[in-house]
Amino acid sequence: MSTRHAACNCGQLHLTCEGEPVRISMCHCLECQRRTGGIFSNQAWFQRQQIVDIAGTSTRFMRSSDSGHSVTFRFCPVCGSTVYWEAERFADWIAVAVGAFADPTFPGPTYAGFERRRHGWLEMSSHLRIEHSN
Repeated sequence: MSTRHAACNCGQLHLTCEGEPVRISMCHCLECQRRTGGIFSNQAWFQRQQIVDIAGTSTRFMRSSDSGHSVTFRFCPVCGSTVYWEAERFADWIAVAVGAFADPTFPGPTYAGFERRRHGWLEMSSHLRIEHSN
């Protein structure tokens, strides 16, 4: 079984995941663009029981998704990096920012959401399954 470690930029907030993610996705919604400062976000979704350790102090920010469900982001109060989040709609899963693994060999996404908000100049891989959500 594989073990992966994710951490914020300063290393204060970190977690350990066991096994493979349930899903790896990217999101083009405007909220993710604002949250990351990039044009999309990448996340690896794990079953809650796959997260075997969360250590460090986190600050949380909760907002409503486009569908009206809550999403709670956990980020480092020192460096500001978002490390993981929980979505009411997917209560049994925890999303971990792929960049927090700092692993160039981490598998790529197979799902993409909010495609209609994707920046037109971004070329997408043909292996992605597009989720047509808002």
